Amino acid sequence: MCLNRIYWVSSSKTIRLDRFLATVTDYSRSDAKRLIKAGEVSLDGSLLTDPRAAVAEDADIRLRGQPLRSAQPRYFMLNKPQDYVCAARDRRHLTVLDLLDEDNPEKLHVAGRLDIDTTGLVLLTDDGNWSHAVTSPKQRCWKRYWLRTAEPIAEAAITKFAKGIFLKDDKQRTLPAELEILDSCEARLRICEGRYHQVKRMFGALGNAVIELHREAIGGIELDETLEEGEYRPLTAEERASVTTPNE
Repeated sequence: MCLNRIYWVSSSKTIRLDRFLATVTDYSRSDAKRLIKAGEVSLDGSLLTDPRAAVAEDADIRLRGQPLRSAQPRYFMLNKPQDYVCAARDRRHLTVLDLLDEDNPEKLHVAGRLDIDTTGLVLLTDDGNWSHAVTSPKQRCWKRYWLRTAEPIAEAAITKFAKGIFLKDDKQRTLPAELEILDSCEARLRICEGRYHQVKRMFGALGNAVIELHREAIGGIELDETLEEGEYRPLTAEERASVTTPNE
């Protein structure tokens, strides 16, 4: 087993020592207890041997001399291929988490899911407030898609999308959306919601079918064109800050 990384954050909260060690390293809780009892962990230079000890998350805790700190939130963009689902686990399909080479990937979640056959920008984080700002309709975080349809797109669709469309089994119209027709069967669409299969259902309500769908942007975050399908990278500070959380 190995340490994840050295993380730094200031906090006055306390946490059980064995839980802290298991959280910021790759060690299991039982392995953490063993290491503590073996005298491998110190606090401010003094050995700690009780796994139940309550320690501050910003204390100078060291494992074999290496400092440990609580993990900072993580933010990634990923270029999702087809045939991957946006879920933590799935019995039948690979998930986007399977594409990550990160410590504790199961602690990450998708901020704005895509269907299994939809490609493009997926955001992953362990920051709940930030992901809520991405996905909540009240935050009006716009998503931009490129799409191809089975039939030509009527010009009247622009006005209908802007007004909002009643989807089957939904009681309210979709929020106003911006449709740009690029070719007879090709368009870009901007929406600020994330209803179930929304883009496909919007076109379905007009008697058309979406046969290709690719997400290009979420808010001010554009999919990095250098990322091949299945590749990912951390968000920049500017990209993270472009999503304003409700408490900011």
